[in-house]
Amino acid sequence: MVSSMASRQGRQLQPLPIDPSSMRMFMNRCIPYKFDLGDHNDDDEPSVQVLIITSSKGNNNEFMFPKGGWETDETIKQAVSREAMEEAGVQGTIQGRIGTWVYKSRTHEAHYQAILFPMKVTEELAHQWPEMHQRQRAWVSIAEAKERCRHWWMKEALDRMVKMI
Repeated sequence: MVSSMASRQGRQLQPLPIDPSSMRMFMNRCIPYKFDLGDHNDDDEPSVQVLIITSSKGNNNEFMFPKGGWETDETIKQAVSREAMEEAGVQGTIQGRIGTWVYKSRTHEAHYQAILFPMKVTEELAHQWPEMHQRQRAWVSIAEAKERCRHWWMKEALDRMVKMI
């Protein structure tokens, strides 16, 4: 059930970075996925589709997975679920942990720590979610997601996730 149709604003509740001179350190992401029951792979298993979204900065060619900060009044899995609802309009079950990656910001002198989780989607809002006017979303195959997501660590996360689910 959707508790709020507004995105959280501000960073007052986010944990401080380990190095106070850096920007936010924690950036949690999930890879929303579902099985395409109409399409099967070589082993006659249903094919996996993942949900990718565009950047909120208006670049419709830059695809990524839902992400955001972890705030002190929620668990990390609650934060991941909240961000998936706000940015992509999906809810689901967070399963395990794919891994942790560190990457440098393109625009700031900061390093981020991304913790990724697979999310099996159980509900997709069709018409209304908090950031629907800021982002586009697309269900794509694993191969297409690898082509569209430009960061090496996102591609590596997809490979790891496929082995987990």
